[in-house]
Amino acid sequence: QVQLVESGGGLVQPGGSLRLSCAASGRTFSSYGVGWLRQAPGKEREVVAAISWSGTTIARDSVKGRFTISRDHAKNTVYLQMDSLKPEDTAVYYCAAQAPDRWGTMRYDYWGQGTQVTVSS
Repeated sequence: QVQLVESGGGLVQPGGSLRLSCAASGRTFSSYGVGWLRQAPGKEREVVAAISWSGTTIARDSVKGRFTISRDHAKNTVYLQMDSLKPEDTAVYYCAAQAPDRWGTMRYDYWGQGTQVTVSS
């Protein structure tokens, strides 16, 4: 069993930065891939970025060069550094964990509660 708790969301002006954290409990977490997904009102949930147990990362085109995903195995925490934020980045952001054989898919086994990110002047 893996439990995930997100933090770090909030209100930021366009061009600003935020760092989201996803703290996990569970002895098997280090072997899991972790994704950051977001859902804006009226839109489908989408993967923003993901990182495998070994550190391989993927990101959607709209955030490449602006968002960076990383993980600290010692702290059982995955981060999403978001720079140059835009109003269209406004959404609820979720972290989710997936078993190793699900890497690269949209199938996630465990979810956090979500954290709101609002980019507005």
